[in-house]
Amino acid sequence: MRHKVKKIRLATDKSHRTALLRNLAMSVIIYEKVKTTNAKAKMVQPFIDKLINIAKKKEKREAIREIERLLQHENSSKKIMEVLVEKYKDRPSGYTRMTKLGYRNGDNAPVVQIELM
Repeated sequence: MRHKVKKIRLATDKSHRTALLRNLAMSVIIYEKVKTTNAKAKMVQPFIDKLINIAKKKEKREAIREIERLLQHENSSKKIMEVLVEKYKDRPSGYTRMTKLGYRNGDNAPVVQIELM
C-alpha cells in the first residue's frame, strides 16, 4: 500500500532526477523565474524551500558548505546567502509561487512559471 507516500519520479532513474532537480533549482535561484512543467515545478518547490531554510538557520560557513554540496554551483550559494536570506528573514516558509500558464503545444503538458516571491 502507498498511503501517504509522495514521491515524484518523472519516469527517470535517480541520477537523472537529482541532476534535473539541482539544475532547475539553480535556475530558479539565479534567474528568480523559470517556465517549466507542473510536475517538475512541484518537485523543485520543497527543495528550494529547504535550501533557503538552511541558509537562514545555520551558521554562515556551514550553510555555504551544505548548499554547495547540494547544488554544486558557487554563484547560487552566494545569491542565497547575500540576497535571499535578507529578503526572506521575516517569512517562515513559502518562498516560491507557481502560476499556471496553460499547456505546451507539442505534448499538451501543463506549463507553469515558478518564481521566488
